[in-house]
Amino acid sequence: MDFKQLAYFERVAELGSFTKASQALGVAQPALSRQVRALEVELRQTLLTRNGRGAALTEAGELLLEHVHGILYQVERAKQAVTGARGILSGRVVLGMPPSVARSVAIPLLRAFKTELPHAQLRITEGLSKGMHTQLVDGVIDVALLYNAIPAQALGIDVELLCHEALVLVQSKQGNAAAARVDLRDVANKALLIPSRPNALRMQLEAALMRLGLTPTIALEIDGVSAILDLVADGAGAAVLARHAVTSSDTASAYTVSDIYVASRHVQSTASATASQPAKRGETLSVAVHLATSHNRPVTPTQQAAVALLRSVVREVLGSNQGQLVTQ
Repeated sequence: MDFKQLAYFERVAELGSFTKASQALGVAQPALSRQVRALEVELRQTLLTRNGRGAALTEAGELLLEHVHGILYQVERAKQAVTGARGILSGRVVLGMPPSVARSVAIPLLRAFKTELPHAQLRITEGLSKGMHTQLVDGVIDVALLYNAIPAQALGIDVELLCHEALVLVQSKQGNAAAARVDLRDVANKALLIPSRPNALRMQLEAALMRLGLTPTIALEIDGVSAILDLVADGAGAAVLARHAVTSSDTASAYTVSDIYVASRHVQSTASATASQPAKRGETLSVAVHLATSHNRPVTPTQQAAVALLRSVVREVLGSNQGQLVTQ
């Protein structure tokens, strides 16, 4: 098997059609079919079933595709490393981040990337922090922004704390008076529109309330920042979100946004306290934003430059409204 065959197979599998893959690759369909068929003959397995609607992966095809992603990705990284040795920062960098962070960071990052790394390509993918940890270890993504990451090399990643982003109570302006701050205990009594587990912000809120002996009042579990904000604006309930996820929304004027403070001295701050040193009254609730990379894979010069740029952009965009309290 060769890399061309693997690349052709990957594109057909992704698009589910030889016709679409042929158009995307700029290769004649008969030539594309021959390459994929040669791969099947070599492996003595049917990888794709052809039908009137396109092409579907067989069980053997699904197994191969898992490996193909990693193989082609490592080939691309090798090319980047060699090119970088000539002083040209090129190639692709794959970045993962939570949707709420992407709403604030994606646009300024893309602008900075085009200016600072004009010969490189940036791909941004959204996902939960837990899933992106696995993708980092598996080499599917190069770098990730994670909420409340565990800084342990034993887990396969290197972690750097970038900032703490404030968590806020979001309510519709209709029928709700604006308040600069709200007690965490009062948040427990709000009918909340909340993501399903293992969403990091939900886990953060539940952990903070648990230390007070409280649990959230859940009106509806719903995933997706945009959907949550739409429902809040419609009066279906309140939400606890990262501040920038709200302020960067096109409908930010439809909400009241209140910092969440902790009036109890029994809630511990992992940012500035130890087990014997509880957090002070009045500290605001926030979530830690970490930059994570795999420590088992070589880093190309392009990736190093991209990480430095990401670090700068995140601290500029998110660090300006950071809270003080982090409850793991």
